[in-house]
Amino acid sequence: MSNPDIRTPDLGRTELWKDAAEIDAAIARMVDELTALLARQGIADPLMIGIHTGGVWVAERLHGALGLHEPLGHLDISFYRDDFTRIGLHPQVRPSCLPVGIDDRHLILVDDVLQSGRTIRAALNVLFDYGRPASVILATLAERAGRELPIAPDVVGLRARLERDEQIKLSGPDPLVLLRGQTPRKPAGKSDLKDARSTPEEDPHVCTGSDPETNRP
Repeated sequence: MSNPDIRTPDLGRTELWKDAAEIDAAIARMVDELTALLARQGIADPLMIGIHTGGVWVAERLHGALGLHEPLGHLDISFYRDDFTRIGLHPQVRPSCLPVGIDDRHLILVDDVLQSGRTIRAALNVLFDYGRPASVILATLAERAGRELPIAPDVVGLRARLERDEQIKLSGPDPLVLLRGQTPRKPAGKSDLKDARSTPEEDPHVCTGSDPETNRP
């Protein structure tokens, strides 16, 4: 269903790709797959961590449906990506928050869309600043072609078949829908370095958790 009035800064004009009901169904499938995977691996009390921003929205749904006991953690990986200036990211810095220590814990890392794999690589770098987990399960709402790194999800809700120049983006938090559009071309010679100097954005999640400098709560 086309919606030419939806615009996002990084995609320009977009259309609706998956509506709220389809997203709910995909998340329900993810819950079932995660439940089965945790049972097979004998993991009883995992920690769930969402990647800002869309990954946190998805993680909030999964966390509630799975009935996990530990608080939900969240990561901002803006400056950990090795390509944020090249691809034109304009990061709004949000504080990462891991409410409990992650040493020797089993983690579920959640993101909204997996494409190149660079976001997940950056998220793992952030996590290892905090500690050394026993294992990391990767769950993504949507997976599409375009992998640049050997990273694959353990659990995925949707698989997207898109043209090379098409992108998908999660819009939310309520309702959650996936939009499809084309990445606008950057004007020639424009630098993104000035955009990297961003001030922290107020975060709705209050964190009293572990410190990456000390690696302990």
